[in-house]
Amino acid sequence: MRWEARVTKTYRPVTPSQLADELNQAFASAEPHTISRAIGQALKDFNISEISKKAELQRTSIYRAFGNEQLPNFSTVLGVLTAMGLQLKVAPKRGGHASF
Repeated sequence: MRWEARVTKTYRPVTPSQLADELNQAFASAEPHTISRAIGQALKDFNISEISKKAELQRTSIYRAFGNEQLPNFSTVLGVLTAMGLQLKVAPKRGGHASF
């Protein structure tokens, strides 16, 4: 019987506060494609199978949602962020004034 070595991906240790800082920089841009690309980049440090189970999404859906210029839907973004151990918050923009 022949045994083959299995190559497994090594993931960068993810610190939730560091991950939040990186993604908050993208959210500060208020540019949907920048945010989507940043989430896609951050996903490379996670096991997509685990994320897909936690987010209750198919792996292919996650790859499609954050792998190209197509924008993911909001429920996908929320599901993936939650599966990554993050939450989305809303805060007043610094120096910004609401115009009603």
